[in-house]
Amino acid sequence: MIQITPHMRILVAVEPIDFRAGIDGLLNHCRKLLWADSFSGVLFVFGNRARTALKVLVYDGQGFWMCHKRLSTGKFTWWPAGAGPHAVRRHRALLGS
Repeated sequence: MIQITPHMRILVAVEPIDFRAGIDGLLNHCRKLLWADSFSGVLFVFGNRARTALKVLVYDGQGFWMCHKRLSTGKFTWWPAGAGPHAVRRHRALLGS
């Protein structure tokens, strides 16, 4: 189980990734694109180009958790724009209104 705490940092990759990437591919994105240590307990969120799916990656001290959420209909309407990593506050929803 992934435990999300109020003090946990969440980094969202603003550029879409190829969802064929597994844990090792996502770790590479963490290092190169998000400039973050993947072993630091940060929760990383990646989206696909169509904005219909998310992948979440986090290290829990023993290994990596990777979660995949695909919407059956619709798209994720909120997604950060611009270059560089964006820290998302825990009260901000990934689904827009």
